Amino acid sequence: MTEVARTEPAEASLARAIHGDTSAFAEILREHQAMVFSLAWHCLGDRALAEEVAQDVFLQLHRNLAGIESAAHLKFWLRRVTANRAIDITRRRRWWPKFGLDDVPEPVLVPREADHLLNRELRRLIAALPERQRIIVVLRYQEDMDPSEIAAVLDMPVATVKSYLHRALSVLRKELGGKTE
Repeated sequence: MTEVARTEPAEASLARAIHGDTSAFAEILREHQAMVFSLAWHCLGDRALAEEVAQDVFLQLHRNLAGIESAAHLKFWLRRVTANRAIDITRRRRWWPKFGLDDVPEPVLVPREADHLLNRELRRLIAALPERQRIIVVLRYQEDMDPSEIAAVLDMPVATVKSYLHRALSVLRKELGGKTE
């Protein structure tokens, strides 16, 4: 199915939802819930928090639906609000109690999955990145966004996005390189 063919029903659903059609809003929710949850989960590393973020994002969308101009704007808006909400939670989590490795049960070996972000070690390393670097890595590699799109979502210059991405990848390469030696 082409992008144009998918956009037309999305535009129609959006128009109906803006005019109060709850079934159209449900269609929008079904279409975008996996993206919103995935972005939140990869940024936060916590399923319950990711579900809470997704719920908050869609509640906020319902309240601000009239301001959405198109299906493309909707997707951009959802990514932006999810990323910002995840950053806010990450900032608050700094003050949450921390647990040591001794407090966590030994992980069970899970067969390697095709998605490299699901690899436990890589997830741990990404979770240890500073919040801006982490969200940029997730948007780049999980959401497959290019630096200019990330810059628009996070409201920062493209050069800054590239700089954060370069630093994050350098840290990840260093950490992963040290583990293989």
